[in-house]
Amino acid sequence: MRRADRKRSDELRRVYRDHVDAVYGFFAYSVAQATAEDLTSTTFERVVRSWHTYDPSRAGERTWILVIARNALADHFRRAHTRSESPVEEVPDAIASRGLGADALDRILDQDELRQWLQVLGERERAVLALRYAGDLTANQIAQVLDLTPANVHQILSRSLRRLRESEAVVSGSAASEL
Repeated sequence: MRRADRKRSDELRRVYRDHVDAVYGFFAYSVAQATAEDLTSTTFERVVRSWHTYDPSRAGERTWILVIARNALADHFRRAHTRSESPVEEVPDAIASRGLGADALDRILDQDELRQWLQVLGERERAVLALRYAGDLTANQIAQVLDLTPANVHQILSRSLRRLRESEAVVSGSAASEL
């Protein structure tokens, strides 16, 4: 292997190690675990193919990679819109056929519960929260990824968190009144 190829390979390994958790976390806010894993792989395939176009003067690595991830998620939703998803009844059978235990089922249910809880928010609000908390981006970086102003990002974060707190209070209040 040529020295330049080895250097590029080492650099891409480092990029993957440094950013894979943030990319997966971004997807986990919006899709099921298996889909999040697939989209994470798709994102890094695109990163490898287009690494030569990365310009550090325009954006940080994580910001650039999460733009690619956002585009992969948009592509996924466009494709999913045209085909049917697996019925909910098939999920336990799929889990059992893969030999996953109760812990795996609990993690899947926790992720599903999180996605359901986030459904009170719009797509843009969920994307901002995912980039902030799963992607660990700053408001300026999120603004760059989503083509917003940093002030708008702060406003969206604040309103989204307030709506989530209010929706949780409503759910908790209705559960308490049922007792």
